Amino acid sequence: MSTTSLADDFAAYDLWRAALSRRITDYRLWLNREDLNDSQRDLRLQQLLDRLAEDKLHVAFVAEFSRGKSELINAIFLSDLKQRLLPSTAGRTTMCPTELLYDAGKPPGIELLPIDTRTSGTSIAEYRNFGDEWTRIGFDPTSADNVARAMQEVCRVKRVSTQEATRYGLYDPDDSHRNEDGTVTIPAWRHAIINFPHPFLEKGLVVYDTPGLNAIGVEPELTFNLLPNAHAVLFVLAADTGVTRSDIEVWRNHIYARGENRGRLVALNKIDGLWDELKSEAQIDAEIDAQVRDCAELLGIDRSQIFPVSAQKGLLAKIHGDAALLKKSRLAALENALSGELISSKQAIVRDQTDAELSDLLDTSTALLETRQRGIGEQQDELRGLRGKNQDVVEHAMVKITGEKETFERGLQQFQALRSIFSQQNVKLYALIGMDRIRDEVRTASAAMLRSHFTHGMRSAMSGFFTRVDSHLAAAEGQIDEIGEMMTAMYWKLNHAEDIDPVTIPPFSISHYREEIRRIESAYEQKFNTFYTFLTTEQYALTVRFFETLATRVLQVFEALNKEVDGWLKAVMSPVESQVREHQLQLRRRLDNIKRIHQAVETLEDRIGELEQMHFEVMRQTEELAELARPLRDLFSEPHRNYASRAGFPPQP
Repeated sequence: MSTTSLADDFAAYDLWRAALSRRITDYRLWLNREDLNDSQRDLRLQQLLDRLAEDKLHVAFVAEFSRGKSELINAIFLSDLKQRLLPSTAGRTTMCPTELLYDAGKPPGIELLPIDTRTSGTSIAEYRNFGDEWTRIGFDPTSADNVARAMQEVCRVKRVSTQEATRYGLYDPDDSHRNEDGTVTIPAWRHAIINFPHPFLEKGLVVYDTPGLNAIGVEPELTFNLLPNAHAVLFVLAADTGVTRSDIEVWRNHIYARGENRGRLVALNKIDGLWDELKSEAQIDAEIDAQVRDCAELLGIDRSQIFPVSAQKGLLAKIHGDAALLKKSRLAALENALSGELISSKQAIVRDQTDAELSDLLDTSTALLETRQRGIGEQQDELRGLRGKNQDVVEHAMVKITGEKETFERGLQQFQALRSIFSQQNVKLYALIGMDRIRDEVRTASAAMLRSHFTHGMRSAMSGFFTRVDSHLAAAEGQIDEIGEMMTAMYWKLNHAEDIDPVTIPPFSISHYREEIRRIESAYEQKFNTFYTFLTTEQYALTVRFFETLATRVLQVFEALNKEVDGWLKAVMSPVESQVREHQLQLRRRLDNIKRIHQAVETLEDRIGELEQMHFEVMRQTEELAELARPLRDLFSEPHRNYASRAGFPPQP
């Protein structure tokens, strides 16, 4: 038994995404079959297909220890297993950040990164490229006992001295609990990746289970990578504890403060602790409502964003098929909200990205066929005008077309010069935002930090890094505007001088990338302000590791920016290149027609007939392109739910 909304919406989104991939593939195959494709267009289509194939939906569960995060994950996503996949017991269970996903290229199992890698200064993202550094534990996904035993490894801890815990950045004298022998208990692992074959995970869901709020402070990648990249963040509170001071701190600094709060939900878990047989149902509901009201006021959000649930009772109800208990657990309301926030917002991102790119490709194909159709019409009119004319007239026409061809070829020289300038402008742009430039900035900042153990020197190095990065982005904005203006002028000139169809330069802005860098800088300021005037050795090591994680996130932002810039530059140049090639081809055909007719007048009607066939062929291609484009545009205009319903696809189990 399950609440069907989330499962059905996930299945519908998967169908929508698969249909989009099929339609793009059909369009690509048609272009190849009709000899209308080229290397640039084909590369852009392949990138679209790769992006859809690699599409993931990331949801993060964030909370203090013992709030029931793992049980909530089990109840929402994994109840069909009829068991707890993630361990859920009293006290601290998830001891390290855990990713739950499915990678068909790897066998089921758990990959664990040892805790001592925290001293290396290497980020988790970098360690993903070094498989030998991870400890792997395989399991049989069909054996509940085998899976349960393997999962317990995620919870493993070890006792270390306070010095060693400090070296890992895991000891706070004011907060850490010390054992009777003076040691400190810390997690044995820094990060865990669980590869498990499950329908949700196979469709691209990635679930993050965090080990408590304190980990967000000591593992900066949670702050800069996990939470910002999650399409939905579920902040879990407990009805028996309410909102604690640490809850408020993380909510304000790492979740709510991001500005874009779509996909940020709050679960008030363990409401079954308020179920009292001596109270009426109305009294219990009033008590739960009062808890929701208090939490909303403390977090500064609307009550509608808080969902009271009992994860444990909801899981139990799903396993045993108890509809009454499932209703009482209130799990369905949270799942409906999560579905709307997670899937709808993710689809909007995919739709907008794909629509912009694909619309440009479709418009370019349409423009190419229109240019070809117009060229054929001109050739037909030209040859029909030669009916009954003598050789002198034909020769005159040949001279005229030869002159047009020579004029066009002189114009091509100017076009090639403009292309050269365009390439030079591209080089200038990548000199500002290319990966080599940003890596140089990271190395410069890192070297400056290593030279200083004082707060002022560290702050100066990091602030200087952000200042330089922002100046590069500001200069890049000016360079992008200059490229756009230059290409607009070039299109205008070609349109007036060579009758090339006018093309609108697609707008492009990097403002959202600048905003993301500013958000990272703001988080750095908040973190750095917690340190003392003079950094201790442990604080210095933590600061360096903090910057390395921060720099990794900045590099990821620039990688995404470079990909988008590359796509925009291709979209700017590709239409004119296609039209120039087509215009050149039509001139050659016109000249060839006249030459052949000059040599043998009896071929005139044959050539007119050939052009009529070509006309009908282009008309067929235009109609087929419209037929291919229509369902593609339909997919962009309707939500995944509507598509699945209209297409007649039943919800997947």
